[in-house]
Amino acid sequence: MSVETSREPAGELVVVTGMTGAGRSTAAKELEDLGFYVVDNLPPSLLPEVVRLVDESQGRSQRIAVVVDVRSGSFFQGLQAALAQDVTGRNTTLVFLDASDDVLVRRQEAVRRPHPLQEGGRLLDGLERERVVLADLRSDADLVIDTSNLNVHQLTDRIAESFGTPETTRLRVTTISFGFKYGIPVDADYVADMRFLPNPHWVPELRAHTGRDQDVADYVLDRPAAQEFLDQYVRLLSGVAEGYLREGKRFMRVAIGCTGGKHRSVAMSEEIARRMQELGYVARALHRDLGRE
Repeated sequence: MSVETSREPAGELVVVTGMTGAGRSTAAKELEDLGFYVVDNLPPSLLPEVVRLVDESQGRSQRIAVVVDVRSGSFFQGLQAALAQDVTGRNTTLVFLDASDDVLVRRQEAVRRPHPLQEGGRLLDGLERERVVLADLRSDADLVIDTSNLNVHQLTDRIAESFGTPETTRLRVTTISFGFKYGIPVDADYVADMRFLPNPHWVPELRAHTGRDQDVADYVLDRPAAQEFLDQYVRLLSGVAEGYLREGKRFMRVAIGCTGGKHRSVAMSEEIARRMQELGYVARALHRDLGRE
């Protein structure tokens, strides 16, 4: 490791544990969305090795989250010792997710999964054994979240409130230019068609240029129809974005298409991203088909 890397401040380590069915997977997914490097079902003895590998590959500032639970078997018993000995050298937060037995039973029955400690008995028997195993960890936890009365969105809000930063909790908008002749992006949340605007392809001096060149951008954006569309569409996206945030979604993909994905869609996607940035969202433009012709 270089001297520069060794001086880099160490990022946070979050250890997520708790009862089966209390929302560990939801918490892990939210932490991943917040920029954490997430490892699920990690034997505690491997904590130092995971931290070392992340330090070397991602840098010491990369935040890490690990999910540890009774699926780790005998390895699980070493979690308290590993945390007490501060084996990672990072500021560590132990999160314990809990819920009432009746709620946990209902959730497990809904997904039709046996409890890992059920041992052929009732689901409730497995939960009782799990509570005994986890009792000391629960008492040592830095943050206990009772999810009995929380839905998925409310739980992600609690995780974001605890571990999010202004940068990671803002909506991230990606505008993607594309050419209809190559197909619509399958992962787009919204799709808009720019073929109602004049095509720079038919202007000889603009044909070789792209929507990222100023002359093409001016040709496209200076049209009253383009400005009217931008004003209305960005207002629409902004309203939807606020709804996304309320529902715990922090990623929006907006596909902007034209015939070949070279001129109109590129200029308009760049402008939409710029306007969304001005409104306070984290926005960037990608150009899927640029250069394919």
